[in-house]
Amino acid sequence: MKTLLVALALGTAAVVAPIAAPVAAQTLPPAVIIIVDMDQVFQTSAAGKIAQGELKTRLDGIQSRVQSLRTSFGAEEQTLGQTRPTAPGAAATAWEAKVKDFTTRKQQAEAELTKRNEDFQASRQYVLKQINDGAQPIITAIMKERGASIALAEGATLQHSASVDVTNDVVARLDKSLPRVSSTAPAAPAAPR
Repeated sequence: MKTLLVALALGTAAVVAPIAAPVAAQTLPPAVIIIVDMDQVFQTSAAGKIAQGELKTRLDGIQSRVQSLRTSFGAEEQTLGQTRPTAPGAAATAWEAKVKDFTTRKQQAEAELTKRNEDFQASRQYVLKQINDGAQPIITAIMKERGASIALAEGATLQHSASVDVTNDVVARLDKSLPRVSSTAPAAPAAPR
């Protein structure tokens, strides 16, 4: 029994001793950082420029349709307001049918514009995703070449030296590896029934 207590005391001392000793501080290598302005990549890359032109054409079409609908519905609404019958009867019934038709067409037009806007936003997000996905392996390669341990978005910095900004390198390589992207988002998968 006495031997067991001595062994237990020695074992406990051996376990406690390393904890009580000071631990040497780890020395980490200094962080090497690169900065990438992804907005600039989107704006200046060949794929980004082409996609922006295609998206602008679509947006212009949506805005043109909005203006056209405003003009036609505005005029029709004004006419309906001016021709409202004062007495009940056949004229009032016909006018109410016109108002109902007007309201239905206006709701359909609003639904059309909502759908076109949603499609536009989905396409824009798809373009950004493709460019970002194409840029990621390039950023990784540049990190390895420069011995960088961190890549930051330009917007996440308060200040930085131009020497750590690799945006132009990313754009140049992206232009070679991804000269064009699709500006039409793939159809959303059908909802399960």
